[in-house]
Amino acid sequence: MSAALDTAVAALMRRVAAEAILPRYQTLAAHEVIAKAANDMVTIADTEAEVMLAEGLAAIMPEAAIVGEEAVHADPALSARLDSGLCWIIDPVDGTNNFAAGKPPFGIILALSDGGVTQSGWIYDPLQDRLCIAHLGTGALVNGERITARPTGQTPPIAAISTVFLDSAQRAAVQARIAPWYTLVDIPRCAAEQYPRLVLGVNDISVFERTLPWDHAAGVLFVNEAGGMAARPDGSPYRTDQHGQKGLFAASSPALFEEFVKRSSAAD
Repeated sequence: MSAALDTAVAALMRRVAAEAILPRYQTLAAHEVIAKAANDMVTIADTEAEVMLAEGLAAIMPEAAIVGEEAVHADPALSARLDSGLCWIIDPVDGTNNFAAGKPPFGIILALSDGGVTQSGWIYDPLQDRLCIAHLGTGALVNGERITARPTGQTPPIAAISTVFLDSAQRAAVQARIAPWYTLVDIPRCAAEQYPRLVLGVNDISVFERTLPWDHAAGVLFVNEAGGMAARPDGSPYRTDQHGQKGLFAASSPALFEEFVKRSSAAD
């Protein structure tokens, strides 16, 4: 089942990228980019890609509900579909701010959840043609090859921590108690890039404040199935039905996760 599903989903993602996303990369007109909120953009590529992905996923698995980022923005009540039964989760263009600025990284993220538990995830970078896949309990793949998460091996470990959605006190705590123990690097502003970095030996730690399912469901599963650890700060599992819950840590190994939890707890 998973092999056939992967083949169908991969073909869909590549087709949507080729038809709706890449033709608009670095060619967007001003009226094709809209600010949904502060630090949150949407483009015509997002909306058209989401429609195409939703139609394609409905054909692949018609029994599953569908929740798309842009559809939920238009009608927040649709997020209730995540609470029970099979549900496709769509981020048509992750890293939209980058895409709108005509620069990488950006990607497509899809996930399949069942009763709030992510069962499968697909993360596609169309510029690199890199496809990351994970299914619950079966491991993780990059372009069809099984992958095991590897730390950077750097001392101190490399941490990509977004402060965009932190308040001033949280930012001060990061600088005072976290920064001395880690090499802090910029985030790519793209979960489709950030999660693979934790598995591919580029980053050791990532911290997320907002944890929307279209951004994180597939990536959390991918890191965990690769042997890393991604969870809530208290160690509890990430679920797609935790509406509005904030805070998520991800690490390239369980040991690095536990060490970071200790450091971050000391900052409270």
